[in-house]
Amino acid sequence: MSISDGSGPAALSLPLSLPLARSAVDRAAHHRTSQGDLAELWVKAKIAHFNGEKFLTSSTGLRFLSHDELLNQENGERYFLGLDKSGTPYFLFHSPDLLDQDESYKLLREANLDDLQIGIAVHGQSLALWHKRHPRCASCGAETTPTLGGSVRKCSSCEVEHYPRTDPAIIVLLRDSQDRILLGRQQVWPEHRFSTFAGFVEPGESFEAAVIREVAEEAHVKVRNIEYVGSQPWPFPASLMIAFAAIIEDPENAKPDGEEIVDIKWLDRDSILEGLKSETLLLPPPLSVARAMIEAWYAADGRERPRLDSPETWR
Repeated sequence: MSISDGSGPAALSLPLSLPLARSAVDRAAHHRTSQGDLAELWVKAKIAHFNGEKFLTSSTGLRFLSHDELLNQENGERYFLGLDKSGTPYFLFHSPDLLDQDESYKLLREANLDDLQIGIAVHGQSLALWHKRHPRCASCGAETTPTLGGSVRKCSSCEVEHYPRTDPAIIVLLRDSQDRILLGRQQVWPEHRFSTFAGFVEPGESFEAAVIREVAEEAHVKVRNIEYVGSQPWPFPASLMIAFAAIIEDPENAKPDGEEIVDIKWLDRDSILEGLKSETLLLPPPLSVARAMIEAWYAADGRERPRLDSPETWR
């Protein structure tokens, strides 16, 4: 980890290890084209259940079912997710029915998952939400059905194949020459919740251009030294967050746009602790890229400090 010499912002340790980017599953896409392979893998698979909103869980994370436990479940779709290092196959069973008591089901953000389970849950939820939103063909309007292990939907009439969509979005940690960070607040967030700046990439736009545009629109400042930080899926419902850090050239011009961003806050490492202690500041949730970037900046000068403890702040 780099330590600042006091002449400018401390260097972040890159790339960041981001919570939802972890995975221990090989997607083994070559099996998707063989119905025989998929049928054979299903019989010996560990199967996660997603009811359109929540996962079936146990005290150790996801609760995996066997194909025998789903023999009488016809109201659902199955998606092949891949193989672990030992060759064990994993599927998602997507159906609205509860296969256990309601309290056994948890949202992705509520479940305590290891790396293997994180990969399964993120992949599975992303696929399931896409399938739910695309029951009909965008070309002719006819019904579509899953194929290739759930990685594609095919039109029953014109036979056009439709592939899952991922919406790229940039997110950026902004700092000034004094190594303060600039955070913004949206009106729809809980009171005192502040986060890094973010926005969707527009058609024909590079990631770097999106960073420059979004920061100018939301905070009225210019940036330089745009540096890639990392990326992770954000299946709420279908985003891919591409993270950057950048230096603000004109911090004196910073102000909220008054529409999407209604307030901004400059923070150094002491004031962020004071805000958390006085409950005048809430941080993004631990699963988010924003939280990972803030914690990386907080630790970048190498000094011993208390942890950044903040309540969960989902909308």
